[in-house]
Amino acid sequence: MRVALLALAVLVSLGQVRTGEAAEIKVLCANGMRGVIEELGPRFERATGHKLAVSFGTLGVIVDRVQKGETVDVVTLPRQGIERLVKDGKADGGSIAVLARAGIGVIVRRGAAKPDISTPEALKRSLVAAKSITYLDPAAGGTSGAHFAKVLDRLGIAAEMKSKTVLHPNARAAGALVANGDAEIGINLIQELIALPGIDLVGPLPADLQNTLVFAAVIMTDAKDRTAAKSLIDFLRTPEAMSVIKATGMDPG
Repeated sequence: MRVALLALAVLVSLGQVRTGEAAEIKVLCANGMRGVIEELGPRFERATGHKLAVSFGTLGVIVDRVQKGETVDVVTLPRQGIERLVKDGKADGGSIAVLARAGIGVIVRRGAAKPDISTPEALKRSLVAAKSITYLDPAAGGTSGAHFAKVLDRLGIAAEMKSKTVLHPNARAAGALVANGDAEIGINLIQELIALPGIDLVGPLPADLQNTLVFAAVIMTDAKDRTAAKSLIDFLRTPEAMSVIKATGMDPG
């Protein structure tokens, strides 16, 4: 009942927007939420008459753009990035809305034997046995790469893996490297990987090594139209949006 009432309230709100002046909402969105926004953005535009101007990037790149003075209405990032923006006075902490939770996963070329990654020790053996691996370049500002570099340190194989590691700039590059056979094992956020061609998802990192990211949206302090910005965040929390989030491999809310 509560979900139904929430959906009704959002629909009423969206209907009210239809009768008002349409706005352009500028959004900076983490790569991890790209599939969700690309799917839901056109639906939001049709429902409200608003237009979205969306740019995608890593957490580090987005935070840097905002801190350098770029004017934005809504930012969607892992929670730690949003908290940095709130601390700097760039985002309204009272408007934060949690949207999804996601983990880091492992891929191989489609049809290839899937390595054992069920435990930290099994993952270690599989990585050492692999001819090559690829994960997000930590210097790119993404969270999965920085975390996996720490995983290699924790497993005690960082130096050993360095010579057979190909760093990638984004998940699509990871998918291409693995699909083409240029890397035997790939690592990235699961929701960025599962829709890529030519690869199979082996599964998530072992629980002891996992880094669950909490994605949230926030209205920026210099947003041009806070009402329009809020309508987008409300839309991203509807049952329709939750279904899309779940379909991408994340847990809603």
